[in-house]
Amino acid sequence: VQLQASGGGLVQAGGSLRLSCAASGRTFSSYAMGWFRQAPGKEREFVAAIRSGGSTYYRDSVKGRFTISRDNAKNTVYLQMNSLKPEDTAVYCCAASLRVIVSMIRLPSMYDYWGQGTLVTVSS
Repeated sequence: VQLQASGGGLVQAGGSLRLSCAASGRTFSSYAMGWFRQAPGKEREFVAAIRSGGSTYYRDSVKGRFTISRDNAKNTVYLQMNSLKPEDTAVYCCAASLRVIVSMIRLPSMYDYWGQGTLVTVSS
């Protein structure tokens, strides 16, 4: 499967952005999808994930501000980001996996396919 992320940009603190990740292939609905981010000089970190059945997972620092969703008819996963903070600044990447091990859903190693990143910059 090929993934194409989009929707990044420059936004002021408190603002909102919606990221999209479009996937190729006919079995998109079977994949668990994740969003990860990497800030300059920092390691890649988990942001959110959604399983094929709709269960969602978030890192603590984005709970209540970010929402992950999917539209299987459009082969697309979204990340709605509200109340953005400067510390949310990073390159955001989407990832996909057919294998789902719940204990590993926050780990990059669970995901087999990665899209290119989209840059989100939050100014203070």
